[in-house]
Amino acid sequence: MGILMHDMSYPWLASYPENILWDQPIEPRSMNNVFEETVLKFGTRPAFDFLGKKWSWAQMGGQVKAFAAGLQKLGVRKGDKVGLFLPNSPTYLIAYYAALKIGAVVVNFNPLYAERELQHQIEDSETDILITFDLSITYDKAIKMLHNTRLERLIIARFADILPFPKNILFSLFKSGEIAKIEPDKRIFSFRDVASSQNIAPEPVEINPVEDLAVLQYTGGTTGVPKGAMLTHMNIYANTLQSLYWFTDVKPGEQKMLGVLPFFHVFAMTTIMNFSVMAGFEIIAMPRFDLKDTLEAISRKRPHFFPAVPAIYNAINNHTGRERYDLSSLEYCISGGAPLPVEVKKTFEAGTGCIVIEGYGLSESSPVVTANPVHGDNVAGSIGLPLPQTIVEIVDIQDKTTLLPPGERGELCIRGPQVMKGYWNKPEATAETIREGRLHTGDIAVMDERGYVFIVDRLKDMIITNGYNVYPRNVEEAIYLHPNVEECIVAGLPDTQRGEIVKAWIKLKEDRELTGQDLKTFLQDKISPMEIPKRIEFRNEPLPKTMIGKLSRKDVVAQELEKKQD
Repeated sequence: MGILMHDMSYPWLASYPENILWDQPIEPRSMNNVFEETVLKFGTRPAFDFLGKKWSWAQMGGQVKAFAAGLQKLGVRKGDKVGLFLPNSPTYLIAYYAALKIGAVVVNFNPLYAERELQHQIEDSETDILITFDLSITYDKAIKMLHNTRLERLIIARFADILPFPKNILFSLFKSGEIAKIEPDKRIFSFRDVASSQNIAPEPVEINPVEDLAVLQYTGGTTGVPKGAMLTHMNIYANTLQSLYWFTDVKPGEQKMLGVLPFFHVFAMTTIMNFSVMAGFEIIAMPRFDLKDTLEAISRKRPHFFPAVPAIYNAINNHTGRERYDLSSLEYCISGGAPLPVEVKKTFEAGTGCIVIEGYGLSESSPVVTANPVHGDNVAGSIGLPLPQTIVEIVDIQDKTTLLPPGERGELCIRGPQVMKGYWNKPEATAETIREGRLHTGDIAVMDERGYVFIVDRLKDMIITNGYNVYPRNVEEAIYLHPNVEECIVAGLPDTQRGEIVKAWIKLKEDRELTGQDLKTFLQDKISPMEIPKRIEFRNEPLPKTMIGKLSRKDVVAQELEKKQD
């Protein structure tokens, strides 16, 4: 899609990797077409390894086709929202590509969502069908949504079905307490039954890659209020291809990708799942991150690519028994989701011999925008150079339009084929974020003379803890539900392990009592575990406010940092 001109005013062109063309064309396509090509080309090659059970690309292709036909049989049509309330698993990939195949829109749901968050996103996204496992941790919340939201149907997959023998038997016997009790309901369907149409091809659906939505990816955007970024088929395809262009020595159909980051997160969706589909990689997937399991998987299964957040690399650096594990298979580690400390990068590279490539992205850009070169100057502390067909501009923070020269700080803005169509049902927020074709990120950055970009501050109040986005307003609203709370401010504080931690400052109502532990217990069914504050400070005096009487997050954080300096 030749939307960008080769303009030498772009400083990154002079330092661009020699074997990559920045302006190489990206024609409109769907990732579903790519998936089908991979199935044809690499059918007998391994596609997915889940806790030791493997699927070939041909097997995955057959199940995608069958499940797509089953969804159509249930009445799912083009444009309908299909919610995925799933951890990393072959089930996720099958459901994702089946939905894309029939023109439905995937809505990603975090399996750790509290009921209140799940309910909001179902209603806002207009999701009518939700796919999850028969695990109590997800099913017990999902079943309630059939009664208190617009949700019309649940499709339930048996977790034991995707486990290898004898784990599938042992799980049913010894983990029965984790398996949900599912009562008969005409609105509940078995994943196995829906995907039983092995010999029935789904009805073909015409998809316009540029206009038609593929994914609604919920994010706080630049205002902190969760909303759905509308990612088209072209957005998803373009960003996957841009990422693949960056790795010029990929060996299609031969290499392995380790997937510990959750697929429902846009970073993993593109750089792990979709990247592997396009490259014909084998995905070694883990349902959740566990440090010991991750090290064992690297040592035994020999992956070549390992995208992760800085906190994971830091955890490996500090693991006392790291030398017992053979990490020599790792070739490329892609760091995103949070700023990568220079020391973490250097220590990991020295200990493993694997290059760590820091990049930058956001949900609104599918998500990857920039990355350090794989072959070239990998600048520690920088988020690198713009990907092919991506324009990065530094704009004056005040007037939002004046372009600033290299060396000056301003707001980081993006143009390119991976930029979202807008926010779902939020035209005002869309107009605020996308101006004159530029996506305003809300991050303050500087570009040097060579085109390398450095993030220097955040306009957003969003907290990034262990790679997860936490929105202070959402946490504050949950805390305010407690009857004893009068004032509350939530903010992120620097933390060497997690990047940032969530802290809450609270003033109680007069003559009321509340402990930190009691508040955490109160919040357990209202927000997800990563959002629950790690630190809680109760104050007797009113919390700091601005001149117009608004609670001041900036001032309370400044007070906290001053205390640490004393």
